[in-house]
Amino acid sequence: MSRTRRPAQAMRRQTLVPAVKDCPTCGQAMWADYHNYRTLTTLGGVSRFTLQIRRCRNPACPRRHRPYRPEAEGRLALPHHAFGLDVVALVGALRYAEHRSVPEIHRELTWRGVAVAQRTVTNLLDRYDELRALAAGAPERLRPLLQAQGRVVLALDGLQPDVGHEVLWVVRDCLSGEVLRAQSLLSATQQDLATLLRAVRDALPVAVQAVVSDGQGSIRLAVAEVFPGVPHQLCQFHYLREAARPLYELDRHAKKELKKRVRGVRPLERRAEGRADPAAEGVRGYCAAVRSALTDDGRPPLDAKGLLLHDRLGAIAASLDRVAEKRGSRPN
Repeated sequence: MSRTRRPAQAMRRQTLVPAVKDCPTCGQAMWADYHNYRTLTTLGGVSRFTLQIRRCRNPACPRRHRPYRPEAEGRLALPHHAFGLDVVALVGALRYAEHRSVPEIHRELTWRGVAVAQRTVTNLLDRYDELRALAAGAPERLRPLLQAQGRVVLALDGLQPDVGHEVLWVVRDCLSGEVLRAQSLLSATQQDLATLLRAVRDALPVAVQAVVSDGQGSIRLAVAEVFPGVPHQLCQFHYLREAARPLYELDRHAKKELKKRVRGVRPLERRAEGRADPAAEGVRGYCAAVRSALTDDGRPPLDAKGLLLHDRLGAIAASLDRVAEKRGSRPN
């Protein structure tokens, strides 16, 4: 598919030079043979990089004529990619930490000045998943840390970016906070999860003391198969959610009743359309505050959305009362 607009122009230019001047194999000096050019889009803008490529010219060297690129290039972006690693990290954080959808991530990147297509956001999410799986697959990095603490407590959970996509299963150590393994699976059957847990168990240098999960049936069976006799408990968040379910239902009913009393926001916004006077600006501000209060559900069961809506509507009503005291009459 052809481009529909011109690519963004580079805001700054930078030259990267290899720090190593001698061949790592034969020790002779490498020549600055040629230059490559690369345009990268980062959170700081679009940059044009000039890369100095060195090559060994020793006829007896096994690395003769093999290019040696600047070391700093690997900290900026993945090979053959046009977006920097900071963009990839931001996309992953928005998806898995803030649970935003692909269109929401695309709007956030556009607001930050990153020119990116919505389809490219999906590709960047795939690169983030691959990087996490690659980082988790380095046992030599985690072995000294796990041996020092002497045991691990596994936490297992699945993350599904969108409906119908593969589920990214993450196995984490609760004591150190390190991710031990991240792998995408097409299904969550007992056999697939048991294979995942068995790979984690075989790579661990210490014993597993306990397992924490959301209590899904296939997870319980897989844990019992791979870790017989190891305690397996429901995570605190899911336990709290189950315990707070009766209160959650009452709070949800309270929010529904409160919503019935807040009607007519859209007609007020239509009356203020096309006006630039202070009164119209105030009406639009109050309408936006009401809409924000109605759509914010918080994070149940930690946040009671009914009580949250009651407090926010109360704050809006108090603000309207203060305006009425200053102007002599409360706006309808």
